[in-house]
Amino acid sequence: MTLDLIPGSFAICRLAPDAERPGWAARSAFSSTTRTPSELSIVCASDDVPEAVAAQRGYRGLVVHGPLDFSLVGIVAALAAVLAAAAISIFVVSTYDTDYVFVRDFDLDRAVAALRGAGHTVVTGAAGTSPAPSS
Repeated sequence: MTLDLIPGSFAICRLAPDAERPGWAARSAFSSTTRTPSELSIVCASDDVPEAVAAQRGYRGLVVHGPLDFSLVGIVAALAAVLAAAAISIFVVSTYDTDYVFVRDFDLDRAVAALRGAGHTVVTGAAGTSPAPSS
């Protein structure tokens, strides 16, 4: 698989399940909001999250080149297995087109090395900064 490094640092936030989606949650180029009966979970740029919000900050994102067909199986499992073997914790967001894998900033170099070692391509330079799906 080919993955691009998304520029910037991300936070994973937890709000009350009945909270309104705050305006700051949609400021960054990438944001994801998920509501469940027990929480409102938001992933967005760390800089956009107010200090008072319960959040895990300092994540970096990798996006799988997509769009991915819904019939494909094992995409996240393949990436997760490689990163688990390297003892790297992940947070995954899946969208209609593709999958995003977030790792702690301090694990990024090891994650990239592990993924490359397993035969995946990870684009970390200027050419790989667009999270837009490719064909």
